[in-house]
Amino acid sequence: ETETESAPPPPEQKTPQEGGTEKGKVWSIGEGAPEETEKRDDSQRSTLFVEKPQSGSVSVGGNITFIAKVEAKDLLRKPNVKWFKGKWMDLASKAGKHLQLKESFERHTKIHTFEMHIIQAKENYAGNYRCEVSYKDKFDSCSFDLEVTESSQAAPSIDIRSAFKRSGDGQDDAGELDFSGLLKRREVKQQEEEPEVDVWELLKNANPSEYEKIAFQYGITDLRGMLKRLKRMRREVKKSAAFAKGLDPAYQVDKGGKVRFMVELADPTVELKWYKNGQEIRPSAKYIFEHKGNQRILFINNCMMTDDARYHVTAGDEKCSTELFVRDPPILVTKGLEDTSTYVGERVELSCEVSEDDANVKWFKNGVELTNEPKSRYRIKVEGKKHTLIIEEAAKNDNATYSVMTTGGQSEAKLKVDLRPLKISLALEDQTVRLGQEIHLKCEISENVQGKWYKNGQLVEASDRVKLYHKGRIHRFVIASAAVDDEGEYMFVPDAYNINIPCKVHVVDPPKLHLDGLGEGNTVTVVAGSKLRLEIPITGEPTPKVMWSKGDKWITDSGRIRAETYSDSSCLVIDTAEREDSGPFRITLKNEAGEDTALINIKVVDVPDPPQAPNVTEVGEDWCVMTWEPPANDGGSPILGYFIERKKKQSSRWMRLNFELCKETTFEPKKMIEGVAYEVRVFAVNAIGISKPSMPSKSFVPLAVTSPPTLLAVDGVTDTSITMKWRPPDHIGAAGLDGYVVEYCFEGNGFSQGISTDLSEELVEPPFNLEEAERSSLKENLIPKS
Repeated sequence: ETETESAPPPPEQKTPQEGGTEKGKVWSIGEGAPEETEKRDDSQRSTLFVEKPQSGSVSVGGNITFIAKVEAKDLLRKPNVKWFKGKWMDLASKAGKHLQLKESFERHTKIHTFEMHIIQAKENYAGNYRCEVSYKDKFDSCSFDLEVTESSQAAPSIDIRSAFKRSGDGQDDAGELDFSGLLKRREVKQQEEEPEVDVWELLKNANPSEYEKIAFQYGITDLRGMLKRLKRMRREVKKSAAFAKGLDPAYQVDKGGKVRFMVELADPTVELKWYKNGQEIRPSAKYIFEHKGNQRILFINNCMMTDDARYHVTAGDEKCSTELFVRDPPILVTKGLEDTSTYVGERVELSCEVSEDDANVKWFKNGVELTNEPKSRYRIKVEGKKHTLIIEEAAKNDNATYSVMTTGGQSEAKLKVDLRPLKISLALEDQTVRLGQEIHLKCEISENVQGKWYKNGQLVEASDRVKLYHKGRIHRFVIASAAVDDEGEYMFVPDAYNINIPCKVHVVDPPKLHLDGLGEGNTVTVVAGSKLRLEIPITGEPTPKVMWSKGDKWITDSGRIRAETYSDSSCLVIDTAEREDSGPFRITLKNEAGEDTALINIKVVDVPDPPQAPNVTEVGEDWCVMTWEPPANDGGSPILGYFIERKKKQSSRWMRLNFELCKETTFEPKKMIEGVAYEVRVFAVNAIGISKPSMPSKSFVPLAVTSPPTLLAVDGVTDTSITMKWRPPDHIGAAGLDGYVVEYCFEGNGFSQGISTDLSEELVEPPFNLEEAERSSLKENLIPKS
């Protein structure tokens, strides 16, 4: 920041809110200005200060500190403190080299200390200041004055009475008082004589819209205060018994000049007192009092901006008031602006010099005032008498007429901004990026200008997904994750230039097979005889080429087994599945970004083969026992069980023997007719269905055994033999009687031993010796069949 930007503003640099008009609103003389500060509700005031800042004096170039203290005992947070100069100027925005605002907090005493340091004071820092503190609904305010003297040396004491000289014939009470001995000699710069202008009369007769212009032209820095004070004074005008002639409604004087207040009393013996802003004025080198008959006169010498105030004089119980307005001398433009030509993007400085340091200078562009706001493209720099308008990066719309205006002059110049010939230092390059990767387009041009990006002729705006960067002469276009839709033709067009920088972006994606829907081991099962349509989702950019094969045989797009390909999938079609179609099929995807391949196992399942012909291993009266072997081929699905059927040999009708699957490979048919020849067969069953029947078994006849022989008796016994007799069985059965088997055992051991088999129905007499039989093996058949 420059010295002027950081320093407390002199009175002539008040903002429009302090003096003149508010932006967009002009206060007429009859209406008066708002009095928010003075009309603040007293009920909201409370004493927050424990120490208030006091008025002080400092010499030019010296330092001074004002201190305010607030007790935080009953406060939950830090109070809000503001420092003001005059009525409205907030000094927080002016902190810098010459003004510093500090604050501290003492935990033990719970006291907030706020300090305002003025460093290297200048003459125009003098004036009235105010400190305001607020906390929630509490408010307190304190005013104080700063006087800036011309020299740091103490002024010699002056005997006011001895300095008074009267002109005339030498008598003490004759003639008039001469104050020339108290006045300093002042050098006045030579300038053209201008007629004295009563600004008050000028404002009173002017249109309200011209108030601010008139105030600036004639050095009135507190137009709002002037209008408000004069309005209030007009309300106070009334006929007075004590004053034969009162003060004028207002007085104006140039800075450094001398002003004369005069009232005429009706009663010269009445005690008279003069006041400035409510404080009584005492005689000094600055304030000179004079009595002349009924006239009472106050002279104020070397008027400064601190003397711009309200004055009143009291005579007994009556009061007469007026306002004094101190006007700065006209500021002249000593070195004017010069016409300038530049290029877009260049730094531009338009400079002028004026007759006074830190003077109030206004800048205009085509008649519109420019301000030093933070967001503005224009920056105003002040260095003593030199004032500079800075444009960091000139643009085409900066082509204009720029002017400066002071209270005593103005100057203007034209600024011409042209485009430099544009050169492409780095062109955009065509890119091929994979899906999901970053797209990064970068170009560099010879000029630092803005530009726009286009995709397929459409303007592209920055968003959460699309990032546009511009730094100096470099422009970048970034998409963090490329999508298929990002493919296209891109183009960068610099602003104000008839040129474009193109490139192409090609988004590719390696092919990929999506086999998530297939079973374990990528196996697909199909029933023989049915149609298979296996659809495999595929991705890839550009669309990949699809190839199917089984073994070394490629599958075409026609035939019973064929492949059908679409943009996002490929289908393997088998019109009528056969067992021979089982096996691995290979699918392969290819595009310019890569390839992907997979094996898909096709499993064709069918009903099982029929079992072999069953064997009948045992036969009973009405039953038999049958066994068989499982089928050689289960049809690709495990055997769940078997169904058994039988029929009479001479019949053609088969009958189902079980309705629940037989899990074993053996079965016992029952309830057959004894003596009738039968055949049996078997069906194998799996999850697909029932097989064809097996070949029938060899025919068999169910037969029952005979009943036991009856009436067994011993007919004769010898030393070596016995004779046995019995009757034939009561029930011989359909198989007839083939013979008998005779067994014996030793008493008590329960072990029988066969000794003969007789196939006849007659009584058999043993043709052997018992002693020899005892010596033979008990397991051996000793008696042959007869």
